[in-house]
Amino acid sequence: MAGVLLLTALLAASPALADDKAACAEGIAMIEGEIAKAPPAPVLDKLKKALRVAKREQGEGEFDECLDAVSDAKRALPK
Repeated sequence: MAGVLLLTALLAASPALADDKAACAEGIAMIEGEIAKAPPAPVLDKLKKALRVAKREQGEGEFDECLDAVSDAKRALPK
């Protein structure tokens, strides 16, 4: 019974995981694009840190934490 519940929970989480994985990859590409624009040093430093963290979390499969780093990068950008 517990095995069935676990399997059901894992299958239900799969679409969300796939969405987070894709959003993470898109976020990393966005950060790289912003870095390529050569922003001012304080912004560049924050973007580089966010990129480093996002790539590390992507490699570890921690896509929610990757998205947190992408959010940090977005907050660093001028409005």
